[in-house]
Amino acid sequence: MEDPEPAGASAPPGLSSLFPPREFLRSRKGQLLLSESVLSFIIFICYIASLAASFMMAPLLEFLLALFLLFAYASKLNEKFKGVHWPLADFLRCVTAAIIYFAISIAAVSKYNDGASKAAGVFGFVATIVFAIDFYITFNDLVTFLKQGSSNSLEGRKTEDEDSDSDSD
Repeated sequence: MEDPEPAGASAPPGLSSLFPPREFLRSRKGQLLLSESVLSFIIFICYIASLAASFMMAPLLEFLLALFLLFAYASKLNEKFKGVHWPLADFLRCVTAAIIYFAISIAAVSKYNDGASKAAGVFGFVATIVFAIDFYITFNDLVTFLKQGSSNSLEGRKTEDEDSDSDSD
């Protein structure tokens, strides 16, 4: 009788291949994106169960965007696709999410009296804080990204200016 699996062989990847690597989930960006997607999903569920169901689209879109960026950063798509300005796109996503969550949370808490609307509003305020932290951190990354881009373009201009031998007198 043979062993079904040798001792050195590992199990097939299965569902574990769908999850981001643990190293990324332990990073600050991984934790922020995971908390943003979890909070957005909870808020989406709360709005579905509430009288404020008209607000459900914003958390659904933010959930999908946060989930996409979670897997994009975990699979290092930002390093593979250099044409996309990842820090700028992430910064704009975080800023708009914080503003939208703040606005719909105020409306949900003040206008609707059911418990699910109040819960969605409270979770929305927490999400506003998480997105604000993320856009602050992303802003610092964006500044360094833009400084690198501008220094590269300035160096390119200097070499072009030095190479030109035109005398325009």
